[in-house]
Amino acid sequence: MEEAQKIFTKLKKNLTPFKKGIIVQNNTDDNYYLNTNTEYNKKPMFFAAVSIKKNYVSYYLMPVYTNPGLLKGISPELKKHMQGKSCFNFKKVDEKLFKELGEITKKGYESFKKEGYIK
Repeated sequence: MEEAQKIFTKLKKNLTPFKKGIIVQNNTDDNYYLNTNTEYNKKPMFFAAVSIKKNYVSYYLMPVYTNPGLLKGISPELKKHMQGKSCFNFKKVDEKLFKELGEITKKGYESFKKEGYIK
């Protein structure tokens, strides 16, 4: 569990710089969940989250689902951590991959702003 908390804390840092147009839905020791300030189907639109699960930590990033082009050039190492279209699972700290994921997150935020999902 100690390793999971380290992973969670480091991945959460990828999300904390984005304040404008973002609503913090949950901010607990094991779940950090962000929505945009716009609605989709009468509900707040999901942006990203990091969550501790039983055996790993999950990082969800909706912009890569709506704009798969954000994953162009993704490293094979990070690709191995993908589960589905917009989720990355980690069992240990990997600064290099977390940095790469942070860069994709920044591009995703900019993409959502451009598409009007973040105002």
